[in-house]
Amino acid sequence: MTEIPVDDDVRGYIDAIPAGYRPLFDRLHGLIHRARPDVTVVMSYKMPTYKAGGRRVLLAVWKHGISVYGWRKDDDGGFVERHPRLKTSTGTIQLRPDDAAAISDEEFLDLFRGALAG
Repeated sequence: MTEIPVDDDVRGYIDAIPAGYRPLFDRLHGLIHRARPDVTVVMSYKMPTYKAGGRRVLLAVWKHGISVYGWRKDDDGGFVERHPRLKTSTGTIQLRPDDAAAISDEEFLDLFRGALAG
């Protein structure tokens, strides 16, 4: 798979991710690229922001894992319906590494395809 090109700010953010969360971030980063090979990555709101077709998804480290922002309720590929406890009241999906380990790549691909459709 081709690596998503990132600028120095995004690379710095990724390089600073704690080792315990880096494999999960790398997995999601790669799955976003699989879902939308034309995605571009920029920093927005101090987070890596994946843009494609006028839509965006943001990934960020939080104290217990990786958060996914920017998806729309009706465009999540059914992800939140299948995993309601991962969604916060603010519409964020918070993933601990153990939670994500039980979720297939296909489910994440559905989330990212829906979120970045358009």
